[in-house]
Parts: sequence; C-alpha cells; structure tokens
Amino acid sequence: MITCHIKYIVDPNKLEEFENYAKLWIPLVNKFGGQHHGYFLPSEGANNVALALFTFPSLAAYEIYRKDSFQDRECLAAYEYAKSTKCIVSIERSFFKPMFN
Repeated sequence: MITCHIKYIVDPNKLEEFENYAKLWIPLVNKFGGQHHGYFLPSEGANNVALALFTFPSLAAYEIYRKDSFQDRECLAAYEYAKSTKCIVSIERSFFKPMFN
C-alpha cells in the first residue's frame, strides 16, 4: 500500500476555484482504484497551502492511475479547469507507506 501526499501552493484569492477542483478529483481517484482521504484546505496559518491524501494498493497501481488519468475525459477536464482558473501555483508529491499498528 502506498499513500500519496500532495502539497499544493494555491492562489489564496482563488480558494473557491481550488475547492471546485478538489471536488472533481475525489471521485476520479476512487474511480481508478484508489481511496481518497480528502483535501485539506487553508484555515489557520498559511493561506496558500492545501493538502490531499489518497492511497493505492501499490506504487504500480498508482502509476497505472497516473498514466490512465492522462487519457480519461473527466480527468483531462479537471486538469484543464485548474489550468484555466490558475488556482494552483505549484504541486509537490510525496509517497508514504502507511503504518496502522
């Protein structure tokens, strides 16, 4: 099992647009076999940092999702939405192996 942690630097003036973008991706990750754990939007502290966490059964499954997402109509529309609204300044991905016990 592998968990992807995404740190977004967002435009603080476009949080509503970023929230719309996030709502698009939760069902898409699930559609491709992942389990989305949600987005975490700015609240107290930095007003331009958002996070997302989702898990796939393996790194190989995540890589298949990434490849297939670039050919999926709904995923491409979500990418285009972020690009057209310019709500995301940058993205940083990290991968973790969850430990529950």
